[in-house]
Parts: sequence; structure tokens; C-alpha cells
Amino acid sequence: MRISVTIFLTDETITPTRLARELEARGFAGLYLPEHTHIPVERVTPYPAGGELPREYGRTLDPFVALGQAAAVTERLGLGTGITLVAQHDPIDLAKQIATLDHLSGGRFTLGLGFGWNVEEAADHGVEWRTRRELVRDRMALMQALWADEPTAYEGEFGSVRASHAHPKPVRKRTLVGGAAGPKLFSHICEYADGWLPIGGRGLTESLPVLRAAWSDAGRDPAALQVVPYAVLPTPGKLAHYAELGIEEVVLQLPSAGEGETFKALDEYARYVPDGGSGV
Repeated sequence: MRISVTIFLTDETITPTRLARELEARGFAGLYLPEHTHIPVERVTPYPAGGELPREYGRTLDPFVALGQAAAVTERLGLGTGITLVAQHDPIDLAKQIATLDHLSGGRFTLGLGFGWNVEEAADHGVEWRTRRELVRDRMALMQALWADEPTAYEGEFGSVRASHAHPKPVRKRTLVGGAAGPKLFSHICEYADGWLPIGGRGLTESLPVLRAAWSDAGRDPAALQVVPYAVLPTPGKLAHYAELGIEEVVLQLPSAGEGETFKALDEYARYVPDGGSGV
């Protein structure tokens, strides 16, 4: 099982380059970064985990800039977003960012995408909350048209693009959708993604068979489905259970902290890395 990590990198934490070098040296498989452009002070939306919204949400680094730095100082480390808020982006610009990062990193990028939870943040981007899932679906189709081998036009409900020359192309175009289990989410995964990023990794025993059935009904190759539990606080029993379910990658949650606390967590997590974190 591949062991990756996620962290809220901010202007107060360990830097992307320092963390990326340490992860690759210790044998971790990948680094996934979240995205929040801003957090409006006047908030109505409750924090999904309950309580006060942690400080790091309003200080998050841009994931594509940070992952670009990480790519430049590593050779093998996987790079991903967890998650990109696709509805808050111009899809033509986002398609270029993704393709460029994947090209320059040699095909190491994974697009983890989601629909968001902060209504106020999305509203400032002009997102109509009730149609955000349809908007994301539309924008993914537009980006996939730009990534096609030949110039391909796309006309959708929310946007369009002419048949265009658009290079570079992503090397592998790996896409995972984050969110809670349910028919709507699973239909999105089966239509335009390679798999699922279940946040926290709870309830997979019940939900995985449902997703696998929907995937098969959609005519997708059963062997191609990827499920990557995300932001997991690990225990040996939990990871053993994931392995029994056929899961091949898990993303562990690091604290949003400076070097000392981050390295302490990496030392604890190293025992879960297949080679013991030696990087050999």
C-alpha cells in the first residue's frame, strides 16, 4: 500500500520544498494539498467537522504554486490536490495549470476535485450553490475537451470552448472526486473520474460495494477503479482493513505546523511506509 500525506500548508508552516524533500527521502508516495482562496469573515456556513474553523483555512497556500515548488525539488514524489474547488476556477485557465504541472513533473499529478462546503467562499466566485455539482461536471467536460489529442470543441450548459490548440497535454490525467458517499457523487465518479477520495475513510465496508456496482453498471473496467481514503489518522488496524478492501493508496493527515511538529509526525507515520520510511 502506498502511503501519501496531506497538509494545510500556510505562511506559518513548513515550506513546500522542505516538506517535499523530506517526504521523498523517507519513501512516502505523495503529497496532496487542499485549496481555499479566502474565508469570508462573515460566515453562515458551519465548519463540517464542528466547532470553530481552524486558523489554517484562511491562510492556505495556493496548491498549484506550492506543488510546482515541490515538483522542482523531487523526482518520484506524487503530487495532488485534495481538493481543487473546480467551480471556483475558470476552466480554461485551470486546464492549462493542470496540464503544465503534470507535464513539468513527468506525469506525477493527481487532480483531486470536489464541490466545496463554504457557501460564502463559493458565492464570492459567482457560484450558484444549488447547481455547483452540475457546474463542476460541465467544467470537467470542457477541460477534457482541451486535453483531447485533437482540437475538440465543447458546448455546455455553463460554458463552451472552440476547437483549440492547447498544449501541453497532461501525461496521465488521473482524477479523483472527493465527497460523501451517495448516488449523486458516485454518478459523477463513474462519468468523468478515475476514482474516489473518501474523506476520513469511514464506512467503506458498506459504500465500496455500492460504488463498484455503479462503476460496473456504467461500463467502466472494474480493475481501473481507484479508491484513496483521504486525510486519515492512521492505526495499524485501520490500514490493514483498507488493504483487505483492496485499497492501494492512503493519504494520511499531517498537522498544519512548523518543521519540528511535522517531522515528528512523519517519524510516527514512517512505520506505515512499506520500506519503513527509509526511502530505499
